Amino acid sequence: MADSLLTTTDETSSPIELVPTSEFETWQAERSPLALSWLLKNEFTAKSGQTIWLPDDEGNPYSVAVGWNGDDDLATLGGLPYGLPAGVYHLTSSVTELQVLGWALGAYRFDRYKSNEKEPAQLLISDEYDAERLNNAEAAITLTRDLINTPAGDMLPTALAEEAQQVADANGASCRITVGDDLLEQNFNAIHAVGRASVDAPRLIDIGWGREDDPLVILVGKGVCFDSGGLDIKSAAGMRTMKKDMGGAAHVLGLAQLIMAERLPIRLRVLVPAVENAIAGNAYRPGDVLQTRNGITVEIDNTDAEGRLVLCDALALAAEDQPELIIDFSTLTGSARSAVGAEISAMFCNNDDVAQDIYRAGVEQDDPVWRLPLHQPYTHMLESKIADTVNSASSPYGGAITAALFLQKFIAAIDWVHFDIMAFNNRHRPGRPAGGEAMGVRAVFAYLLGRYGS
Repeated sequence: MADSLLTTTDETSSPIELVPTSEFETWQAERSPLALSWLLKNEFTAKSGQTIWLPDDEGNPYSVAVGWNGDDDLATLGGLPYGLPAGVYHLTSSVTELQVLGWALGAYRFDRYKSNEKEPAQLLISDEYDAERLNNAEAAITLTRDLINTPAGDMLPTALAEEAQQVADANGASCRITVGDDLLEQNFNAIHAVGRASVDAPRLIDIGWGREDDPLVILVGKGVCFDSGGLDIKSAAGMRTMKKDMGGAAHVLGLAQLIMAERLPIRLRVLVPAVENAIAGNAYRPGDVLQTRNGITVEIDNTDAEGRLVLCDALALAAEDQPELIIDFSTLTGSARSAVGAEISAMFCNNDDVAQDIYRAGVEQDDPVWRLPLHQPYTHMLESKIADTVNSASSPYGGAITAALFLQKFIAAIDWVHFDIMAFNNRHRPGRPAGGEAMGVRAVFAYLLGRYGS
């Protein structure tokens, strides 16, 4: 189990009582005079997230009351691991596994370079909860967050490939890595072009797991380990958080780990094009034309639209396998953030039923996604006079849509879901610490579990 959760019943623990805001007056009237006095003195009104220690008959701190708005979400318990003194606690009433997961995810801290100043409180859970699944979910989200939070100096393509190899080895999966000029020999010209200017060679990570006769699902994740913008260089402010531009890769590795740990009856393939979009004399240029894996020629309008270039070769490879479903994750466009903000995953999908089912799963898992349209008339903005397409539309309008339409050219008539995500929390929320974040992972896993789980 995660360090923040315990399953043993032998621990001495302090009780936690959830107090619904709507029932506060009734609950308050049932408290002892001493407890009531303490509630009034501390102005506790059971507002969501409020906590207060209540005394026993002798006036000693005994139990914790926690305000609750009645929602089933990560925030119910997500603020408690660091909001309470270190120690072991138990709940006096049943909560959902989603709420328990909120406690585990709220206990996350990225401590690779700075140790925790405070240990998180621990929650005692009973056998009514699926401890193994909670543990697997927490581990997958922690992996995703850790990979995103690690600075580019320690997470260039070589390091990302090593992390992928570890995920594969831990789950009995195969892992093939194609590096440097070998990409050209195997017709991954776009991946090579984007990454060739870096001192750390580009590579394609290819993980395989599962039985041959199970339905094939392929995950593709953008692994741009740092994005300078290339020759169309970003501003200093725009470059500051570009360690997270491999967030799509982190997402598919975390999701793959969860799928394999839960032994979903699917045949899984994970493709991660891992590159650094750097600047050097051999960097690809605006105006260049690239020959991609499936034969589509791409005129480079902007070298800062590199994510779709590495994805297009990987998606073309995925389509060659004719899977039941392709799902990609990427930190692709600022336009998606303008459309849905930083805390919702923008989703594109060419199958209405799949899109609706993932949306519902996101609602149930407190992992919000919102579908944006694959509006085909906008493909005119991707027209090139000298190649089959440009990589980036010159118009500022509908940037997330035109990026998705570009990717759609490479997946043929296969069910496909594309997530354009932030992969980062700009603010701290209960269960969602500031920094790297898994967005859409739990929604997609819940969807896959519903579709393929026994």
